[in-house]
Amino acid sequence: MTKLKTTQTMKPATAAKKLGVLLEATPAEFQEGVVSRDELNALQATPPAWLTELRRNGPHPRQVVAVKLGVSNSGLARGGITGPLTTAEIDAIKAEDPEWLKHERSVQAEVRKEAQRLKQR
Repeated sequence: MTKLKTTQTMKPATAAKKLGVLLEATPAEFQEGVVSRDELNALQATPPAWLTELRRNGPHPRQVVAVKLGVSNSGLARGGITGPLTTAEIDAIKAEDPEWLKHERSVQAEVRKEAQRLKQR
């Protein structure tokens, strides 16, 4: 007897996280259904206009904001950033270059340096 292969699906929140976009900013049809692994792969391979626009201009989820600013999620919280930001808001923070951002970037650099040192051991 052979088993029928079932299609692997995920919740829209999981798919949005894998795509690096904020779920609340996605179209309603994306938010309301389930996403199959094949659909996710298709979205990654040939992103529709809404996905391209979200990736370019946001709003971006916290983990993407952290990467774009070069800090950790905890560093964002310490800096007072608690929600999603658009690309324009991220660029404004970079241009302003506040003290908390400088500090958190240096902390992140030390963490990476220590991780590299441990990896080489």
